[in-house]
Amino acid sequence: MTDMDLDKYVDISVTTHYISEQSDPETHRYVFSYHITITNNASVAVQLISRRWLITDGNEQTQEVVGEGVVGEQPVIEPGESYSYTSGTVMATEVGSMQGHYSMIRVQDGASFDAPIQPFTLAQTHALH
Repeated sequence: MTDMDLDKYVDISVTTHYISEQSDPETHRYVFSYHITITNNASVAVQLISRRWLITDGNEQTQEVVGEGVVGEQPVIEPGESYSYTSGTVMATEVGSMQGHYSMIRVQDGASFDAPIQPFTLAQTHALH
């Protein structure tokens, strides 16, 4: 398994939720949570070091978020194991999207790689048909 192949062994799944009780459509405040599960299908342990998100609202306004770890952690994910967390974002429109990547390392030797996060949609309940 080469360094370039490691990203193929990290599976990232996402579920999203519109949080109506924290949102205020009259002031263009739409709050969303997203729950992410990262599964390590490789034969070696990996560690999530940092994240990069590109958040795009319905007006094509983008926001980039870069930071260490996720929710204050830099988890080590053993072979065959998963790590899950929930976070959130606020947008000015009822529909938007997020995408990005996690910067990760192979624990045994520190080889780095990026695990891509495919674009996913954030939408107010009933905003999409």
